[in-house]
Amino acid sequence: MTEETPGFEEKSDVPSGATPDDAEPKAATPSTEEAAAPAGDASAAQTAGLTAQLDQVRTALGERTMDLQRLQAEYQNYRRRVERDRIAVKEIAIANLLTELLPVLDNIARARDHGELVGGFKSVAESLETVAAKMGLQQFGKEGEPFDPMIHEALMHSYAPDVTETTCVAILQPGYRIGERTIRPARVAVAEPQPGAQTVKADEAEAADDKESGGPDEG
Repeated sequence: MTEETPGFEEKSDVPSGATPDDAEPKAATPSTEEAAAPAGDASAAQTAGLTAQLDQVRTALGERTMDLQRLQAEYQNYRRRVERDRIAVKEIAIANLLTELLPVLDNIARARDHGELVGGFKSVAESLETVAAKMGLQQFGKEGEPFDPMIHEALMHSYAPDVTETTCVAILQPGYRIGERTIRPARVAVAEPQPGAQTVKADEAEAADDKESGGPDEG
């Protein structure tokens, strides 16, 4: 019988002392720095994007805030204008009403001057005058006050020795105003200084001064 000789086992070329795992090629693993670089770039890009979005939001917020402030200012101006117009319309309406009542008030004043303001007519007249005063009607014009063409209307003119300027010497019809608005000037008679009266008075004053000082010096 023929004996089989043991064959040789095939062995891979493995260096002595090396494990089988060392024989296989290892996959390249990225280093820590290489792995952190892409993550850092992504975080920076995300931060830049958020910053850009925040800037856009801030810009939009600033524009909306300016729009709101402008709208609020326009509304305040509108309210002031409406209130001013309302007051002006009210004053005009009151002035028109009281202007129509002035002839009635003149008749009441004449009746009072003639002693005819008695009984129930007196009560009604005084109530009407009270209501007109509450609505802001003011009477003006007095004898002896300087003539002012802005509030007086001269219907009569004369000269007087006892006045030093154009003066109201008689009130023919009183004037009326509402606040600062004159709705009817006072109709008056005025008197002016007589021509030459100022010169005479100046000479008299000079003579009186000389008399008090002992008279003119004699040469």
